[in-house]
Amino acid sequence: MNKDIILSIDNGTQSIRALAFNQQGDLLDKAQIALNNYSSPKEGWMEHDVEGFYVALAQACKKLWSQGKINPQQVAGVVVTTQRATMINLDNQGKALRPAIIWADQRRAEVTSKRPFVWRLLFKLLGLKTTIDNLESACQINWIQQNQPEVWHNTAHYLMLSGYLNYRLTGTIADSVGNQVGYLPFDYKTHNWCVVSDWKWTCMPVKLSQLPTLVETGAQLGTITAECSLETGIPAETPVIAGAADKACEVLGSGCIDSSMASISCGTTATINVTHAKYLEPRPFIPPYPAAIPKVFNLEIQIFRGFWMISWFKKLMGQNELRQATNSQTTAERLFEAHLQSTSPGASGLVVQPFWNPGLGEPGPEARGSMLGFTDSHTQAHIYRAIIEGLAYGLREGKELLEKRGKQSINVCRVAGGGSQSDGVMQIMADVLNCPCERPSTFEASGLGAAIIGAVSLGFHTSYQTACEAMTGSRDRFEPNPANAALYQQLFKDIYSKQYQTLKPLYLRLAKIYHR
Repeated sequence: MNKDIILSIDNGTQSIRALAFNQQGDLLDKAQIALNNYSSPKEGWMEHDVEGFYVALAQACKKLWSQGKINPQQVAGVVVTTQRATMINLDNQGKALRPAIIWADQRRAEVTSKRPFVWRLLFKLLGLKTTIDNLESACQINWIQQNQPEVWHNTAHYLMLSGYLNYRLTGTIADSVGNQVGYLPFDYKTHNWCVVSDWKWTCMPVKLSQLPTLVETGAQLGTITAECSLETGIPAETPVIAGAADKACEVLGSGCIDSSMASISCGTTATINVTHAKYLEPRPFIPPYPAAIPKVFNLEIQIFRGFWMISWFKKLMGQNELRQATNSQTTAERLFEAHLQSTSPGASGLVVQPFWNPGLGEPGPEARGSMLGFTDSHTQAHIYRAIIEGLAYGLREGKELLEKRGKQSINVCRVAGGGSQSDGVMQIMADVLNCPCERPSTFEASGLGAAIIGAVSLGFHTSYQTACEAMTGSRDRFEPNPANAALYQQLFKDIYSKQYQTLKPLYLRLAKIYHR
């Protein structure tokens, strides 16, 4: 039997999927297991049982084989892609010491590090002290050390979710360079752990010995163990190839390896990415992330609470649509599409700035979301449209910044993620960005990106360029409507782009009042 299938394991926030791709990028079959067992011991916290992730992976694989379209003996290699910055503590036996802290968790540590004088002076001169303090506060390791010292004392291995799953597959404590996006002492320029003298080591208690061995994207991490084979059905000794984070794989799976093409993710976190061969910071002192191609960079601008806002809207204002969806066997999101059809571009002057969760750079940690321009004529439908438009304005701001930093115009955007399934959202994106927007050839863009890594590693294609030409494409192109684009240009330039700086003094006052 020919071994010509790449198995992508895509562990997102809402589900884990086992995806079987061929060398042409066709999705031959998939199996999905929902991840519903998140816990929130306190408001703003988000955790998940560590073993539960691997159990779901095994269930997804066995479900894939049971569907009968794919024989596990056809699998030539396995590539894992996961949500970023979800952190796991293991003891010296490889057992979890506490639940995983999920990327969306909002707990904060005290800032207690004793930074060397030269770094303190430099950060002060550059106006970065607040940013570095917030980075240290957001670092999960610091919270664990301060609040669960026994856990930290017994932590032999500190891994991202990707590293944990790769460990369960191969028995080796190793992870891909392409997965290292989070609060770790990682050098984004050299794609390795920081040198001993780097300031990041002073901001967190982790030691090099607790971190995984880093393997270049596309290299072999190991092979499937006999134990894993019994649990997943993947044949023992199948190569496990170093993948990349879900956003990086989504960029690659969308075919965006040229800096004239942007990859937009309409996911829980909304992002816009471009790929560059050179190290370029999208914002000063904010690094580019590792791309899903070795020694290449993704310049990323993100809206942390991106299309999560649709869930927020649904919970707060969409109870009627939720009831209708249950009765008619559809989704509330499909019913929300009517809101975009019943309202005009610009939402009758209602402008949303979607900073529902603070950032580390710009916007700063004091930022809050705002809805500007209410009148008595505005309805639920206007609010929904304004949220979508606000996300699009934020992505346009990112697009213009990336064009400026890269000195390269973006001529087309490939738009993936849950929000991209809506024609109304796609048209708003095209109009606000004033740029053609296309859907990638598959909705499973992250999984396809992982499969491309595997295809190149296994020799099915000679380069990432040829692999992308063979395995990626686009569909459903949305061109900007000139009249809508002109209106959005005026609203973006005259209102949205001034909104944050105008309200920033009030956000700072609120931060003092609420000690945030």
